[in-house]
Amino acid sequence: VDVSPRMVALARRAHPHLRFHVGSMTALDLPDATLGGITALYSIIHVPDEHLPAVFAGFRRVLAPGGQEMLLFQFEEDTDGRHLAERYGRPVDLRYHWRTPDTVAGLLTDAGLEVRARAVLAPEGPSRLRMPRGYVLARRPA
Repeated sequence: VDVSPRMVALARRAHPHLRFHVGSMTALDLPDATLGGITALYSIIHVPDEHLPAVFAGFRRVLAPGGQEMLLFQFEEDTDGRHLAERYGRPVDLRYHWRTPDTVAGLLTDAGLEVRARAVLAPEGPSRLRMPRGYVLARRPA
């Protein structure tokens, strides 16, 4: 599931044996308990705080019992987000919402998911990594 029709087209072309469709994690148009797993890579940073509990409740709803969920996201400890008005020389209205792995883990627990692991990958030395990355693995109880 991706909001971008172009990304879905690329995914279908690269993996024709898998199912892909255009949609949003804020309104998953999928039957209950039908997914074995969810991976959200650097996407929850675009969801405002007030919508995140509903997103995680939706994840729980569509995961089959025992289904796994892996979230990866960047964050900064000393701020709750960032707003960009320009990107690559073009005007944009892009907002990032930062949350620590502990905060995300708490929201997942509130949604009825079991947090299995959480970790932080911190920037070290000369690296492309400019800010910490959070990793949280959870599952829907069996």
